[in-house]
Amino acid sequence: MTPDLAPDLAPDLECVDLVKRFGDTTAVDNVSFTVPPGSFFSILGPSGCGKTTIMRMIAGFLEPTSGDIRIKGGSVLDVAPNKRPVNMVFQHLALFPMMTIAENIGYGLRRRGLPKDQITRKVGEALERIGLPGIGGRKVDELSGGQKQRVAIARCMVLEPDVLLLDEPLGALDLKLREHMKVELKALQAAFDTTFVYITHDQSEALVMSDQIAVMNHGRFEQVGTGQDLYYRPDTPFVAGFIGDSNRWTGRVERTEGEAIEMRTDSGLVMRASGAGLKAGDRAEIFVRPESIRLASSAEALSVFDNRLQGTVTSILFNGAASRILVEDGVGETLEVTLPQSGEFAALKRGDAVHIGWGSVQGTCFGRIA
Repeated sequence: MTPDLAPDLAPDLECVDLVKRFGDTTAVDNVSFTVPPGSFFSILGPSGCGKTTIMRMIAGFLEPTSGDIRIKGGSVLDVAPNKRPVNMVFQHLALFPMMTIAENIGYGLRRRGLPKDQITRKVGEALERIGLPGIGGRKVDELSGGQKQRVAIARCMVLEPDVLLLDEPLGALDLKLREHMKVELKALQAAFDTTFVYITHDQSEALVMSDQIAVMNHGRFEQVGTGQDLYYRPDTPFVAGFIGDSNRWTGRVERTEGEAIEMRTDSGLVMRASGAGLKAGDRAEIFVRPESIRLASSAEALSVFDNRLQGTVTSILFNGAASRILVEDGVGETLEVTLPQSGEFAALKRGDAVHIGWGSVQGTCFGRIA
């Protein structure tokens, strides 16, 4: 086992070869990761992938089957949940309605037996940092959803945890408030300068707020990286399909040249993309982002692209600053193209004939089990 590091050199959180089994079911399968001090780390994945199980093991509510959990370099496996230097914000905030805001925030401090003047000072400082000074005397039901969210975070942060765990805390909010709270949470994390470990099934939340994201599937991490890494350089078909929108084709590789491949799709189209480790005859999948595809009224305008198709607009889905254009490619498949509202194609309508194209570097190809 790796020796403990000095606290000032160690990551705030480190999980090593973490495994959790429930009977014959493996919920977490040999997961390792580190979270540097002061960072925002998200675990992103579909329901049932194991992300909440990891969170509950870090908090001490579940015991790992094997592996280690270290905070500031020291193992916490034998440390009781209430003694670990972590705190947790749940989706259901569990604020006490019979208490004032100040009493809610100071609850943990009172449990620790701090003097009243220290509690008052710390609560006041926390209210300032969450941008809600002067509301300590109000009741919980007088606050908006976003204000309640900030109070729940302040209640955790006054205890000065090394790591704050957030278990899908925006899930119960309406869409507009959820979008606002993404920015708020990132600002609060910077204001408190505390490590946040956040779990979610919402890719937008993870992409907007996180310094690093772990994409989880079936108990394992498929890829850990920045939002840009995951979006533009996915390591696996699952990551390519789970993060953002993608057009996807399945087929067989006909030839390769370095990391460039040429594939014939199951519908008969020939496409070129980037794909390492593939050889002629392999079954494969190509993923292309909708915003990477270009639209033109003539084939000549797309002559610089390796991939060119002709199709018919079947639907235009307005989405604010951009529209999603669905194009039938002539062989029974529909592509999605993202375009800004203004410009040459602002007047595009259903039934219009169009040409589409994209470069081979915009397509990512992965091997597929036949």
